[in-house]
Amino acid sequence: MKTWKKAGLTALAGSLVATSSAFAGAVTVSGAANLTYTGNSGGQDYNGGAATETGTDGARWGMAKTLTFAGSGELDNGWTVSISQSLNAGNTTGVGLTIDMGEMGSLDYQADTGARGVGKINDMMPTADEDVANGIDVDGTGTGGGLSGKASGGTKGFHYGKVVNDMVEIGIGYAPKSVAGPSGGAVSGSGAKDSAYSAFIKLDPIDGLEIGYGASEIASGTTGQTDDTDTMYLSYVWGNFTVAAQQSNVDTYGTTADDESTRFGILYAMNDEISISYQDHTNEDSTTSVDEEATGISASYTSGGVTFKAHRNTADNVSNTTGSESEHTEIGVTFAF
Repeated sequence: MKTWKKAGLTALAGSLVATSSAFAGAVTVSGAANLTYTGNSGGQDYNGGAATETGTDGARWGMAKTLTFAGSGELDNGWTVSISQSLNAGNTTGVGLTIDMGEMGSLDYQADTGARGVGKINDMMPTADEDVANGIDVDGTGTGGGLSGKASGGTKGFHYGKVVNDMVEIGIGYAPKSVAGPSGGAVSGSGAKDSAYSAFIKLDPIDGLEIGYGASEIASGTTGQTDDTDTMYLSYVWGNFTVAAQQSNVDTYGTTADDESTRFGILYAMNDEISISYQDHTNEDSTTSVDEEATGISASYTSGGVTFKAHRNTADNVSNTTGSESEHTEIGVTFAF
Protein backbone atom coordinates (compact mmCIF):
# COMPACT_ATOMS: atom_id res chain seq x y z
CA MET A 1 0.00 0.00 0.00
CA LYS A 2 1.29 3.46 -0.94
CA THR A 3 0.47 6.76 0.74
CA TRP A 4 0.65 10.32 -0.56
CA LYS A 5 0.24 13.03 2.11
CA LYS A 6 -2.31 15.78 1.46
CA ALA A 7 -2.78 14.68 -2.15
CA GLY A 8 -6.11 15.15 -3.87
CA LEU A 9 -7.97 16.55 -0.83
CA THR A 10 -7.66 20.25 -1.68
CA ALA A 11 -11.27 20.51 -2.87
CA LEU A 12 -12.64 18.67 0.16
CA ALA A 13 -10.59 20.75 2.57
CA GLY A 14 -11.84 23.91 0.89
CA SER A 15 -15.46 22.86 1.31
CA LEU A 16 -14.86 22.27 5.01
CA VAL A 17 -13.03 25.51 5.72
CA ALA A 18 -16.10 27.01 7.37
CA THR A 19 -16.03 24.39 10.11
CA SER A 20 -12.32 23.70 10.42
CA SER A 21 -9.35 25.98 10.29
CA ALA A 22 -6.89 23.09 10.36
CA PHE A 23 -7.59 20.01 8.24
CA ALA A 24 -4.88 17.38 7.87
CA GLY A 25 -5.53 14.61 5.39
CA ALA A 26 -3.96 11.66 3.62
CA VAL A 27 -4.85 9.50 0.63
CA THR A 28 -4.13 5.80 0.35
CA VAL A 29 -4.37 3.48 -2.64
CA SER A 30 -4.98 -0.25 -2.29
CA GLY A 31 -5.84 -2.88 -4.83
CA ALA A 32 -6.70 -6.48 -5.60
CA ALA A 33 -6.58 -8.81 -8.60
CA ASN A 34 -8.85 -11.84 -8.80
CA LEU A 35 -8.29 -14.64 -11.35
CA THR A 36 -11.09 -17.20 -11.60
CA TYR A 37 -12.15 -20.31 -13.46
CA THR A 38 -15.94 -20.65 -13.51
CA GLY A 39 -18.20 -23.43 -14.73
CA ASN A 40 -21.99 -23.18 -14.99
CA SER A 41 -24.33 -26.09 -15.57
CA GLY A 42 -27.97 -26.99 -15.01
CA GLY A 43 -30.25 -24.39 -16.59
CA GLN A 44 -27.29 -22.14 -17.35
CA ASP A 45 -25.90 -24.43 -20.03
CA TYR A 46 -29.16 -24.24 -21.97
CA ASN A 47 -29.70 -21.78 -24.76
CA GLY A 48 -31.95 -19.33 -22.92
CA GLY A 49 -33.76 -22.22 -21.26
CA ALA A 50 -34.13 -24.35 -24.38
CA ALA A 51 -34.35 -28.10 -23.99
CA THR A 52 -30.98 -28.88 -25.58
CA GLU A 53 -27.64 -28.26 -23.95
CA THR A 54 -25.48 -25.88 -25.97
CA GLY A 55 -22.81 -24.76 -23.51
CA THR A 56 -23.72 -21.08 -23.69
CA ASP A 57 -21.71 -20.13 -20.62
CA GLY A 58 -18.83 -19.29 -22.98
CA ALA A 59 -15.23 -18.60 -21.89
CA ARG A 60 -14.62 -19.69 -18.31
CA TRP A 61 -11.44 -17.81 -17.39
CA GLY A 62 -11.93 -14.32 -16.05
CA MET A 63 -10.07 -11.62 -14.16
CA ALA A 64 -11.18 -8.70 -12.03
CA LYS A 65 -8.85 -5.93 -10.92
CA THR A 66 -9.77 -3.21 -8.46
CA LEU A 67 -8.08 -0.05 -7.20
CA THR A 68 -9.50 1.78 -4.20
CA PHE A 69 -8.60 5.37 -3.39
CA ALA A 70 -9.39 6.45 0.18
CA GLY A 71 -8.77 9.75 1.95
CA SER A 72 -9.52 10.96 5.45
CA GLY A 73 -8.95 13.95 7.69
CA GLU A 74 -9.85 15.18 11.17
CA LEU A 75 -11.85 18.32 11.94
CA ASP A 76 -11.19 20.64 14.88
CA ASN A 77 -14.11 19.11 16.80
CA GLY A 78 -12.59 15.62 16.56
CA TRP A 79 -14.91 14.32 13.84
CA THR A 80 -13.33 12.38 10.96
CA VAL A 81 -14.35 12.80 7.34
CA SER A 82 -13.49 10.00 4.89
CA ILE A 83 -13.94 9.69 1.15
CA SER A 84 -13.41 6.68 -1.08
CA GLN A 85 -13.70 5.66 -4.72
CA SER A 86 -13.12 2.25 -6.29
CA LEU A 87 -12.22 1.47 -9.88
CA ASN A 88 -12.93 -1.97 -11.32
CA ALA A 89 -11.43 -2.55 -14.78
CA GLY A 90 -11.32 1.22 -15.21
CA ASN A 91 -14.96 1.81 -14.24
CA THR A 92 -16.13 3.52 -11.07
CA THR A 93 -17.77 0.98 -8.75
CA GLY A 94 -17.99 2.80 -5.45
CA VAL A 95 -18.12 6.45 -4.39
CA GLY A 96 -18.64 7.19 -0.72
CA LEU A 97 -18.43 9.90 1.94
CA THR A 98 -18.45 9.10 5.68
CA ILE A 99 -18.59 11.40 8.70
CA ASP A 100 -17.52 9.70 11.92
CA MET A 101 -19.00 11.71 14.79
CA GLY A 102 -17.49 9.68 17.61
CA GLU A 103 -20.02 8.89 20.35
CA MET A 104 -22.79 10.38 18.19
CA GLY A 105 -22.35 7.63 15.60
CA SER A 106 -21.48 7.83 11.91
CA LEU A 107 -23.28 9.01 8.78
CA ASP A 108 -22.32 7.98 5.29
CA TYR A 109 -23.55 8.50 1.75
CA GLN A 110 -22.70 6.14 -1.11
CA ALA A 111 -23.69 7.01 -4.66
CA ASP A 112 -23.62 3.60 -6.31
CA THR A 113 -22.71 0.84 -3.90
CA GLY A 114 -23.13 -0.34 -0.32
CA ALA A 115 -26.21 -1.42 1.62
CA ARG A 116 -28.51 0.94 3.48
CA GLY A 117 -30.24 0.10 6.76
CA VAL A 118 -31.62 -3.45 6.79
CA GLY A 119 -29.52 -4.23 3.71
CA LYS A 120 -26.48 -4.41 5.96
CA ILE A 121 -27.92 -7.47 7.74
CA ASN A 122 -29.87 -9.15 4.92
CA ASP A 123 -27.37 -12.03 4.72
CA MET A 124 -25.53 -12.82 7.94
CA MET A 125 -24.54 -16.37 7.07
CA PRO A 126 -20.86 -17.27 7.62
CA THR A 127 -18.91 -18.29 4.52
CA ALA A 128 -15.35 -19.10 3.53
CA ASP A 129 -15.88 -17.61 0.05
CA GLU A 130 -19.17 -16.54 -1.55
CA ASP A 131 -22.76 -16.91 -0.33
CA VAL A 132 -25.21 -19.55 -1.54
CA ALA A 133 -26.78 -17.19 -4.12
CA ASN A 134 -23.56 -16.38 -5.96
CA GLY A 135 -23.76 -17.24 -9.67
CA ILE A 136 -27.33 -18.57 -9.53
CA ASP A 137 -28.99 -17.58 -12.82
CA VAL A 138 -31.26 -19.85 -14.85
CA ASP A 139 -30.37 -18.75 -18.38
CA GLY A 140 -26.69 -17.75 -18.20
CA THR A 141 -27.35 -14.14 -19.18
CA GLY A 142 -26.83 -12.64 -15.74
CA THR A 143 -30.45 -11.47 -15.69
CA GLY A 144 -32.26 -14.79 -15.59
CA GLY A 145 -33.28 -14.60 -11.95
CA GLY A 146 -31.46 -15.53 -8.78
CA LEU A 147 -32.60 -16.64 -5.35
CA SER A 148 -35.68 -15.00 -3.84
CA GLY A 149 -36.84 -13.72 -0.48
CA LYS A 150 -34.03 -11.37 0.53
CA ALA A 151 -34.77 -8.23 2.55
CA SER A 152 -33.55 -4.96 1.06
CA GLY A 153 -33.18 -1.36 2.13
CA GLY A 154 -31.93 0.06 -1.16
CA THR A 155 -28.29 0.50 -2.11
CA LYS A 156 -27.90 4.17 -3.03
CA GLY A 157 -28.23 6.75 -0.30
CA PHE A 158 -27.63 7.47 3.37
CA HIS A 159 -26.92 5.26 6.36
CA TYR A 160 -26.66 6.25 10.01
CA GLY A 161 -25.05 3.80 12.42
CA LYS A 162 -24.30 3.90 16.12
CA VAL A 163 -22.90 1.44 18.65
CA VAL A 164 -24.98 2.29 21.74
CA ASN A 165 -22.90 0.19 24.13
CA ASP A 166 -21.11 -3.16 24.21
CA MET A 167 -24.43 -4.94 23.64
CA VAL A 168 -26.45 -2.81 21.20
CA GLU A 169 -25.91 -1.44 17.68
CA ILE A 170 -28.50 0.38 15.55
CA GLY A 171 -28.64 1.37 11.88
CA ILE A 172 -31.04 3.53 9.85
CA GLY A 173 -31.11 3.69 6.05
CA TYR A 174 -32.63 6.09 3.52
CA ALA A 175 -32.37 5.52 -0.24
CA PRO A 176 -33.79 8.57 -2.08
CA LYS A 177 -36.09 7.67 -4.99
CA SER A 178 -34.56 4.18 -5.23
CA VAL A 179 -32.28 5.09 -8.13
CA ALA A 180 -28.55 5.53 -8.63
CA GLY A 181 -27.16 8.75 -7.17
CA PRO A 182 -26.51 11.53 -9.71
CA SER A 183 -23.36 13.59 -9.99
CA GLY A 184 -22.99 16.68 -7.82
CA GLY A 185 -25.40 19.47 -8.75
CA ALA A 186 -27.63 17.13 -10.80
CA VAL A 187 -30.89 15.24 -10.33
CA SER A 188 -31.52 11.56 -10.94
CA GLY A 189 -33.66 12.07 -14.02
CA SER A 190 -36.65 10.00 -15.13
CA GLY A 191 -37.50 6.61 -13.71
CA ALA A 192 -37.38 7.56 -10.03
CA LYS A 193 -39.63 5.54 -7.71
CA ASP A 194 -40.56 5.81 -4.04
CA SER A 195 -37.73 6.25 -1.55
CA ALA A 196 -36.71 3.34 0.68
CA TYR A 197 -36.67 3.50 4.48
CA SER A 198 -35.22 0.84 6.75
CA ALA A 199 -33.62 0.16 10.12
CA PHE A 200 -32.03 -2.62 12.15
CA ILE A 201 -30.89 -3.44 15.65
CA LYS A 202 -28.16 -5.86 16.73
CA LEU A 203 -27.80 -7.35 20.21
CA ASP A 204 -24.78 -9.12 21.73
CA PRO A 205 -26.22 -10.52 24.99
CA ILE A 206 -23.33 -12.90 25.72
CA ASP A 207 -19.87 -13.60 24.32
CA GLY A 208 -20.11 -15.18 20.87
CA LEU A 209 -23.88 -14.70 20.45
CA GLU A 210 -25.37 -12.06 18.11
CA ILE A 211 -29.06 -11.47 17.43
CA GLY A 212 -30.47 -9.01 14.90
CA TYR A 213 -33.74 -7.75 13.47
CA GLY A 214 -34.48 -5.28 10.67
CA ALA A 215 -37.36 -4.02 8.52
CA SER A 216 -37.82 -1.86 5.43
CA GLU A 217 -40.27 -0.25 3.05
CA ILE A 218 -38.85 -0.24 -0.46
CA ALA A 219 -40.09 0.73 -3.93
CA SER A 220 -41.96 -1.84 -6.00
CA GLY A 221 -43.14 -1.16 -9.53
CA THR A 222 -44.34 2.38 -10.23
CA THR A 223 -44.50 5.43 -7.95
CA GLY A 224 -46.70 4.90 -4.91
CA GLN A 225 -46.04 1.17 -4.69
CA THR A 226 -43.80 -0.24 -1.95
CA ASP A 227 -42.91 -3.68 -0.62
CA ASP A 228 -42.52 -4.39 3.09
CA THR A 229 -39.60 -6.60 4.11
CA ASP A 230 -38.18 -7.80 7.40
CA THR A 231 -35.46 -10.17 8.55
CA MET A 232 -34.17 -11.70 11.77
CA TYR A 233 -31.04 -13.73 12.43
CA LEU A 234 -29.01 -15.45 15.11
CA SER A 235 -25.28 -16.14 14.95
CA TYR A 236 -23.07 -17.93 17.47
CA VAL A 237 -19.31 -18.42 17.58
CA TRP A 238 -18.05 -21.41 19.55
CA GLY A 239 -14.35 -22.10 19.30
CA ASN A 240 -13.46 -22.64 15.63
CA PHE A 241 -17.13 -22.94 14.63
CA THR A 242 -19.57 -20.23 13.57
CA VAL A 243 -23.23 -21.21 13.09
CA ALA A 244 -26.10 -18.97 12.02
CA ALA A 245 -29.75 -19.01 10.96
CA GLN A 246 -31.88 -16.31 9.33
CA GLN A 247 -35.47 -15.83 8.24
CA SER A 248 -36.62 -13.08 5.85
CA ASN A 249 -40.06 -12.04 4.59
CA VAL A 250 -41.07 -9.98 1.54
CA ASP A 251 -44.66 -8.67 1.40
CA THR A 252 -45.11 -7.68 -2.26
CA TYR A 253 -47.33 -4.71 -3.09
CA GLY A 254 -50.74 -5.49 -4.58
CA THR A 255 -50.27 -9.26 -4.90
CA THR A 256 -50.39 -12.39 -2.80
CA ALA A 257 -46.97 -13.50 -4.14
CA ASP A 258 -45.18 -13.06 -0.83
CA ASP A 259 -41.87 -14.73 -0.02
CA GLU A 260 -40.61 -16.35 3.16
CA SER A 261 -36.99 -17.49 3.02
CA THR A 262 -34.93 -19.42 5.55
CA ARG A 263 -31.17 -19.79 5.57
CA PHE A 264 -28.66 -21.45 7.81
CA GLY A 265 -24.89 -21.76 7.59
CA ILE A 266 -21.91 -23.18 9.39
CA LEU A 267 -18.23 -22.27 9.08
CA TYR A 268 -15.24 -24.14 10.47
CA ALA A 269 -11.94 -22.30 10.73
CA MET A 270 -9.28 -25.00 10.83
CA ASN A 271 -6.67 -22.36 11.64
CA ASP A 272 -5.90 -18.74 10.75
CA GLU A 273 -5.34 -19.69 7.10
CA ILE A 274 -7.92 -22.36 6.18
CA SER A 275 -11.73 -22.20 6.42
CA ILE A 276 -14.61 -24.27 5.03
CA SER A 277 -18.33 -23.53 5.09
CA TYR A 278 -21.80 -24.81 4.14
CA GLN A 279 -25.02 -22.87 3.50
CA ASP A 280 -28.63 -23.91 2.90
CA HIS A 281 -31.46 -21.76 1.49
CA THR A 282 -35.21 -22.38 1.14
CA ASN A 283 -37.80 -19.88 -0.13
CA GLU A 284 -41.56 -20.37 0.01
CA ASP A 285 -43.78 -18.37 -2.35
CA SER A 286 -47.38 -18.01 -1.15
CA THR A 287 -48.75 -18.52 -4.69
CA THR A 288 -46.97 -21.80 -5.51
CA SER A 289 -46.55 -25.20 -3.92
CA VAL A 290 -42.94 -25.46 -5.14
CA ASP A 291 -40.13 -24.39 -2.81
CA GLU A 292 -36.95 -22.78 -4.10
CA GLU A 293 -34.04 -24.74 -2.62
CA ALA A 294 -30.30 -24.13 -2.79
CA THR A 295 -27.10 -25.29 -1.12
CA GLY A 296 -23.54 -24.04 -1.25
CA ILE A 297 -20.11 -25.17 -0.07
CA SER A 298 -16.95 -23.08 -0.04
CA ALA A 299 -13.35 -23.14 1.11
CA SER A 300 -10.46 -20.69 1.33
CA TYR A 301 -6.76 -20.66 2.11
CA THR A 302 -4.87 -17.43 2.81
CA SER A 303 -1.11 -16.97 2.85
CA GLY A 304 0.07 -13.41 3.23
CA GLY A 305 -1.59 -11.30 0.54
CA VAL A 306 -2.73 -14.29 -1.52
CA THR A 307 -6.03 -16.13 -1.06
CA PHE A 308 -6.99 -19.36 -2.84
CA LYS A 309 -10.73 -20.01 -2.78
CA ALA A 310 -13.46 -22.18 -4.26
CA HIS A 311 -17.22 -22.56 -4.00
CA ARG A 312 -20.03 -24.56 -5.58
CA ASN A 313 -23.69 -23.52 -5.43
CA THR A 314 -26.65 -25.52 -6.71
CA ALA A 315 -30.32 -24.51 -6.84
CA ASP A 316 -33.62 -26.18 -7.79
CA ASN A 317 -36.89 -24.47 -8.70
CA VAL A 318 -35.24 -21.05 -8.96
CA SER A 319 -37.79 -18.23 -8.51
CA ASN A 320 -40.16 -20.98 -7.29
CA THR A 321 -40.54 -22.25 -10.86
CA THR A 322 -40.64 -26.02 -11.37
CA GLY A 323 -37.64 -27.33 -13.31
CA SER A 324 -35.56 -24.13 -13.17
CA GLU A 325 -32.12 -25.33 -12.15
CA SER A 326 -28.79 -23.60 -11.79
CA GLU A 327 -25.32 -24.80 -10.80
CA HIS A 328 -22.30 -22.58 -10.31
CA THR A 329 -18.72 -23.67 -9.60
CA GLU A 330 -15.87 -21.20 -9.18
CA ILE A 331 -12.17 -21.57 -8.34
CA GLY A 332 -10.04 -18.51 -7.93
CA VAL A 333 -6.99 -16.79 -6.50
CA THR A 334 -6.93 -13.22 -5.20
CA PHE A 335 -3.83 -11.04 -4.81
CA ALA A 336 -4.13 -8.07 -2.46
CA PHE A 337 -1.64 -5.18 -2.53
